[in-house]
Amino acid sequence: MEITLDKHSANQASVKIKLNEADYQPKVDAKVKDYARKANIKGFRPGKAPIAMVKKLYGTSVLVDEINNMLSSSLNDYLKSQTFRILGDPLPVVENADQIDWANQKDFDFEYKIGFVEDVKVDFDKSLNVTSYTLEVDKATIADAVSNLRRQYGKMTNPDVSQEGDFLYGDIKALDGSFEKTFSLPLSKVDGRSLKKFIGLSKGDIIEFDPSKAIKEDLAEVVGVEDSEVEKLSGKFSFVVQNINRTEEAELNQEFFDKVFGPDQVDSEEAFMEKVNAIMSENYNKEVKVFSDEKIKDTLIEKANIDLPEGFLKEWLFRANEGKVTQEQVDQEYPIYAKQLSWTIISNEIAKNNEIKAEHEDVIEKTKEMIRDQFASSGMGAQLESSMDMFVDNYLQGNEGQNYMQMLTSVQNDKVLAFVKEKIDITEEVISIDKFKELLEN
Repeated sequence: MEITLDKHSANQASVKIKLNEADYQPKVDAKVKDYARKANIKGFRPGKAPIAMVKKLYGTSVLVDEINNMLSSSLNDYLKSQTFRILGDPLPVVENADQIDWANQKDFDFEYKIGFVEDVKVDFDKSLNVTSYTLEVDKATIADAVSNLRRQYGKMTNPDVSQEGDFLYGDIKALDGSFEKTFSLPLSKVDGRSLKKFIGLSKGDIIEFDPSKAIKEDLAEVVGVEDSEVEKLSGKFSFVVQNINRTEEAELNQEFFDKVFGPDQVDSEEAFMEKVNAIMSENYNKEVKVFSDEKIKDTLIEKANIDLPEGFLKEWLFRANEGKVTQEQVDQEYPIYAKQLSWTIISNEIAKNNEIKAEHEDVIEKTKEMIRDQFASSGMGAQLESSMDMFVDNYLQGNEGQNYMQMLTSVQNDKVLAFVKEKIDITEEVISIDKFKELLEN
């Protein structure tokens, strides 16, 4: 057997494997003899068929299997012995494979494309400065959240006359008769310039308007139609009011506090506001932490400047997902994949150089934290903790063990980022929700 490496560029190469008869024939003969001992061929007692007949029946398939096994193990061992880091999987050159004459050839040549990176260097110290953000929730946002909760737990009424914030239930109809539907119109979704038409209405009143101009946000969602029908909602329409629905906000009393947070959690309006603030701050700052961590990753990726084999990786992604994605989709998603791959390479390199390991106990604790977050608003606190081990086991054993490996990787990433943060210069900045949204858009 002869294996040679032909580098085409700094990150792509071909591996060529040459097999002659002496490499594979002993294993093929041994497998054919094993078949002969077990074969049940018509006209012969079990295991008594002539070896020549068995070879004729099974020889080619045995040859193919043995050569494929040899190729797989030999290629694997060869690539493991290299100093560079293999990306994706080796891609067999299909053109060569299609030309093989398995029945008559004695010598075989195989070729595989590979993509790799080498000499990955990740340098970071106090000269590397990044900004870490903490979000402060303003009073107006808290007030809006409390108002939403009061409406959520409020009482539904049916007033005689409509006002801002009501829902109008009624029939919308195109004046040319091309469209008709009964639905509930939230006046909060009506554009400010058109809103006055919908204020002061009573049951049975009829107004005319153009839905495409009067209703803001997602017209299809508001009216309850498919996206393909939106074009029908342009022009002159009538709306007949059948009913007016209004939610009276719940009073800020103990009954309301208990409904929102459970019995005996808060006992005053001040404590209620503080708890809302704490929960909102925690939720927003989880998002902010993810954002800040991604910025650190971006900085390290940019500094490492890893030269990925783009052409090879796109071909590998397409062939690995053949029939599931188009080449256009691969091209479109590649930048996201490339960023994730670059970070994985960097994270593994930092972990290896600094003996950072994700332990089993860390995986268990992170899984528990994830499950608690998922059930945070379910009110199942005590019941959840008593069954936590079962939830953790079910999750980590799911998806054929991939859930465990994904959580293991997540733990390592957390540890790597924590290590990096200790070594670099971090500027802390407190920001508002509007500022955070602006950062996300940019």
